[in-house]
Amino acid sequence: MENSNSYLAINKQTWNDKVDVHITSDFYQNELFLNGKSTLNSIELDLLGDISNKKILHLQCHFGQDTLSFARLGAKATGVDLSDKAILRAKEFNERLGLDVTFVCCDIYDTPNYIDEKFDIVFTSYGTIGWLPDLTKWADVVSHFLKPNGTFVMADFHPVVWMFDDDFKTVFYNYFNAEAIVETESGTYAEKDAPIVTKTISWNHPISEILNALIHSGLEINQFNEFDYSPYNCFNETEESEPGKFRIKAFGNKIPMVYSILAAKK
Repeated sequence: MENSNSYLAINKQTWNDKVDVHITSDFYQNELFLNGKSTLNSIELDLLGDISNKKILHLQCHFGQDTLSFARLGAKATGVDLSDKAILRAKEFNERLGLDVTFVCCDIYDTPNYIDEKFDIVFTSYGTIGWLPDLTKWADVVSHFLKPNGTFVMADFHPVVWMFDDDFKTVFYNYFNAEAIVETESGTYAEKDAPIVTKTISWNHPISEILNALIHSGLEINQFNEFDYSPYNCFNETEESEPGKFRIKAFGNKIPMVYSILAAKK
C-alpha cells in the first residue's frame, strides 16, 4: 500500500492531467454548458428541491459545471476540489458567466481548514468517494459544514458497478473495501482514446460503509434510492435504453447503476 499521503499527490496529478481533455470532450458538452445548459440530472434535482437563496457546498466539484449550475438556480454555491488546474478553470468559467461562485482548492479532508462557514446543503456526486480512503473522516467533514437541519444530497455510481472488469465480463474486484486499488489507464471515461496515461489509487466502498459513516457522523438518512441506469455514458459495453439513460448491454435493467442519498443533520 502507498503511504497515506502519496495517493493524494498521485490522484491530484491524474486529475490535473484530465482537466483539459475533459473540458474539450463531447462528454462534458462544455460549450452547451457555457451557453446555458444545466449539467444537473433529475436524480439529484429531485432530492435538492428549490435551492434558490440556499448556501450549497459542493465537494469534489471537478471544473465546476454542477456548482455553477447551482448558482444559475439562485443558490450561493461554493465548490471544492483537489485539482488546482480544475479549480483554476472553474474560476475562469465563473468570471466568464458573471456568476458569484467561490472555488477552493484543497484535499476534502482539509476543507474545514479552508472554509469557515456553515451551509444549508452539502452536495457530492458521481465518482467522488472512491478517491477517499476513509469515509468516517469524509462524513465528519459533511456533518461539520451543515447547519442544524441542513441536508446532505449525494448521487453516485453504485458499488456493484465497480465489481466488474472494464468490459463487464467478470466479477474482478471486491464489493467490500478490501484494499487500495492501484491502476494505470490510458485515455479517460470522457474520451476513451485521449492520449494520456494516468495512475490512480482508489477504494471501493460498499453501501453499508457509506450509510454507516453518515449515521455515525450524526446524519439521519431520509431517503436512499437505487437506479437501474446511469445518466452518463461513461462505461464500456453500454446501450441507451431511453434518452439519457445508459445501461450495460449484457445486464439490461438487472443491476443497480446509481444510488442517491438524502440525509439531514439532526
